[in-house]
Amino acid sequence: MAQAKVLLVDDDAVLRTPLAKVLEVHDFSVTVAANVSEALKKISLDTFDVLLSDLHMPGAGDGLTVVSAMRHANPKAVTLLLSAFPEMDAAAHAILMQADEILVKPMNIPSLIDIIRQRLASGPTSSRIVESVAGILERSTEATIQDWYERIKTEQMLMDIRMTPELRCDHLPQVFRDLVHRLRSSKQLGTKELVSLAAAEHGTTRRKQGYSAAMMVEESRMLQVSIFHCLQKNLASIDFSVLLIGVMTIADEVDSQLSQAMKSYIAESITDALPT
Repeated sequence: MAQAKVLLVDDDAVLRTPLAKVLEVHDFSVTVAANVSEALKKISLDTFDVLLSDLHMPGAGDGLTVVSAMRHANPKAVTLLLSAFPEMDAAAHAILMQADEILVKPMNIPSLIDIIRQRLASGPTSSRIVESVAGILERSTEATIQDWYERIKTEQMLMDIRMTPELRCDHLPQVFRDLVHRLRSSKQLGTKELVSLAAAEHGTTRRKQGYSAAMMVEESRMLQVSIFHCLQKNLASIDFSVLLIGVMTIADEVDSQLSQAMKSYIAESITDALPT
C-alpha cells in the first residue's frame, strides 16, 4: 500500500522537525512547510492525503487559510488543525466546519497517529459546504438589503427624507451585482475604478431626492456594515483562503461606487446652482 502523503505546516521548527520524523517512522510520506505561504505553494504543486497544520501562525493567513486551500485543491484530503488554545467556544463551530478535527497541543504522539489513521479510513467530513465571498453575497443579497434598510430606519437624519422602502433601496440590487462581478474578476485593488453607470445615476437621484453629501456617505457606511454582518453570519461556510482579499475588495468597490455617485451628485448640485 502506498504511503499516505502528509503536509505538515507549523512555524515552530522545534515542533515541526521532530514531528515530521516521527510521522515518517510511522510510514507516512511527509512534506513540511514553515508558514502559510509555503503551504499554499506546496498545495498548488502536489496532492496530499492529510493536512496537519498549526492553527495560529504569524504573518498573513492562518491554519484556516491552509485548510480552505486544501479543500479546494484536494477535497478528499483529511484536514487536522493543531491549536494550543482549547478554549475556543465562540469560533469552534466555524473552525470545525472547515477542518475535520481540532487537536490540542502538545499532542500525544500515539493518539495523533491513531487519529490520522482513523480519519484516513473514514475520509474527510462530507457535510461541509464551502463558499466564496461572491457566492455568499449573491445568495444573501435580499437579506442583506433588508438588514441595511433596518439599520437605515434607525438613522433619523436619513429618515427625514420621506420615501417608500422600495425607492430607498432600489439602487442596491445593482450594487450587489457589481460587487459580485468585482469579486469574481481579476481586477487588482487600488487600480482605476470600474465604471458604474448605476452609481452615477444613484448620485444624481439622491441629489434630486434632497440628500446631503453626509447622508450619501452614511448610507454607504451602513451598507458596508450590513455586508460584513452578512459575512459574519456565514463564517461557518466561508472560504477562508479568500476571505481577506474578499473583504478588501468589497470595501474598495463600495468606496468606488460612492466616489462615482458623489461625482454625479456634485455635478447635479452645480447644475442646480446655475441661473435659469
